[in-house]
Parts: sequence; structure tokens; C-alpha cells
Amino acid sequence: MSLRNHAGRSTVWIGMKLSLSMLLLALPMVLGCRSTRTTADVTPEPSVAGPATTAASAPAHVGTDPGHAANGTPLVPTGHDRLAAFAAGCFWGVEDAFRHVPGVVATAVGYAGGHTTDPTYPLVCTHTTGHAETVLVEFDPAKVPYEHLLRVFWKIHDPTQVGGQGPDEGDSYRSVIFTFDADEAAAASASRDAEQKTLKAPITTEIVPMKAFYKAEDYHQQYAERTGHHGCPVRVPLDTL
Repeated sequence: MSLRNHAGRSTVWIGMKLSLSMLLLALPMVLGCRSTRTTADVTPEPSVAGPATTAASAPAHVGTDPGHAANGTPLVPTGHDRLAAFAAGCFWGVEDAFRHVPGVVATAVGYAGGHTTDPTYPLVCTHTTGHAETVLVEFDPAKVPYEHLLRVFWKIHDPTQVGGQGPDEGDSYRSVIFTFDADEAAAASASRDAEQKTLKAPITTEIVPMKAFYKAEDYHQQYAERTGHHGCPVRVPLDTL
């Protein structure tokens, strides 16, 4: 074999190794996010929670405009309603769960807890903006107390998992309770302490004030309800919430 041929094959082999290395480095980022295509093209993710996640129809009266949410604008509930916000992994399933809770008036999914403005799904998927996939909930306190929403939050995910939820890894899938006032902060802390007594592993859930909520793209809103796909199932039957 000539030196030229040997050098050529070596160059090709090195190039293949570099390409493979780059692909392996990119895989966590790619696998950590769902497709940004429209819902008509999105393939539902496989369930990891088993038969307990059987779908149930959400009440028809649950709205889609909690706190008049937009792109980081002030959140203002209607009348005597209150707001709550939770991050517990993939927001498709989390929103679906809260829409099945009697007393919930409206829900929307979005991004909160980050250090950049105007986040988009592709940017959040890079895990560099600090945002968590978050569900904003407007509820009627005369029909459902905040403490019950906290119990739902603990039931639908694993608050002890570090760096993600289920198969979804990265800080955008972390567990967070975003509070809107001192009363919610106190209730969330007390609820966390009570939940910790039932678990062996330490709870990783953050409890932080809500600063800015950025409503996610339309194709993410009420995803399970609109499409019938439950690709991000929660850990308990929806009709038990």
C-alpha cells in the first residue's frame, strides 16, 4: 500500500471518529427535548408509568388563559381566583393532570425560573436558559384549596429525582413550586416537609417566588387534551386527582 493511500484512509477514519464523537455529544440534547414540529406531526412518547395513566376527559369548563398570561407580562387572576405554578417534568402531562382537578379554572404551559428573557422551546431545550417547563394554574380557592394542588403536585411526579423527570433529563425538567405570595411559600414548605416524611430519598424540589412566566408556543398548550396523545403520562390515574 502506498503512503498516499494509507494517509488517505487514516484521514477518513479520523473524520469518521470525530463525526461519531460529535453525534454522541449531541444526543443528550436531542433526546432531552420533544419535537418542535406542529402537533399534527408530533409522535407521542412511550409511556413509562404503566396502566395507571389511563386518560380521562378533562372538564369542558376549564379555561386556557390563567392570569391573562403572555410573554413575561404581569399575571392577574380573575375576580377572587388565585394563581399557582408547578414544574414537574414534561409540561404536557402535568398540565393535563391539573386540568382534571375540580376547582381549577384555567391552565397554560410555559417557561419560568430562568435567567434569560423571551425563551422559546428550542432555546429552553438547550438547557442553557435556566427555565423549567412550567404549568400555570388559576384556581377558585372556594372550591379547591392551594394545599390540595400541592398534594396533586407530589402525587404526579417523583420529587426525589435529580436533574430531570423520568426519561427527560436536564434542568428544564426539574421539580419546582413557584409561589405567588408568602402564604403559598409557607404552605409549600410545610407540604414539602410532610411529604419528605413519606420518602426515603431527599426531595429535590425547589420552592421559589414566581418572577416571570413566558407562555409556551400554541402547539404545546393543552397538548394531551387537544390531540388525545398522552406521551408524558403522570404517575397516578387522572380521575383520582
